[in-house]
Amino acid sequence: MPEVTLYTYFRSSCSARLRIALHLKGIDFTPVFVNLLQNEQSSPAHKAINPSGLVPALIVKRDTAPPVTITQSLAALEYLDEAFPNQGPALLPQDTDARAQVRTLASIIACDVQPVTNLKILRRVAPLGADRTTWSKDLIVEGLQAYEATVKRSAGKFSVGDQITMADLCLIPAAWGAERVGVDLTAFPVTYVIIQNLEKEEAVNKGHWKTQPDTPEDLRAE
Repeated sequence: MPEVTLYTYFRSSCSARLRIALHLKGIDFTPVFVNLLQNEQSSPAHKAINPSGLVPALIVKRDTAPPVTITQSLAALEYLDEAFPNQGPALLPQDTDARAQVRTLASIIACDVQPVTNLKILRRVAPLGADRTTWSKDLIVEGLQAYEATVKRSAGKFSVGDQITMADLCLIPAAWGAERVGVDLTAFPVTYVIIQNLEKEEAVNKGHWKTQPDTPEDLRAE
């Protein structure tokens, strides 16, 4: 097995996508914790790994080959699917139409929902006089409305049928972030059922922000 390293932060939704995927596929990995509140992501050492100064960063080292470093979570999810085809469930379905639906749903979260909860963005909103929570809550709701309308076409137990896909790995951390700012997830009934189903999965619980080694004691799951 290759050596897999994940640069992560307990509350990072993009990191959570990869944590859940790695657990779902049964891929052993070494976490390296990057404290965003202490600006460790902006250090020269971290920027040498991820020039964007963000998390996650996935590094895969195989034998004597140069390590592969992926610093965007969607690209990393697709890489895991392609590089470990025989481990765990596929994160993208074989059917072309279904794959397009998965990518569409994943992009709604990655492009429309997650960025407005990003610490890097929120730090720039506050000086403009906007209330960070209200600003992000309104935009999250708009994104989830789009997810709800789109997922109705494909939902089964999960977002696209009855198998967890990349769309679900993006959805569930976004749901945790939405709850933190007071979004009522029951307003999105199809999506809410999917979220409830996901929260029963072992890999999801292992990737949850409350269960990470770098989660502060007072925030950890009991």
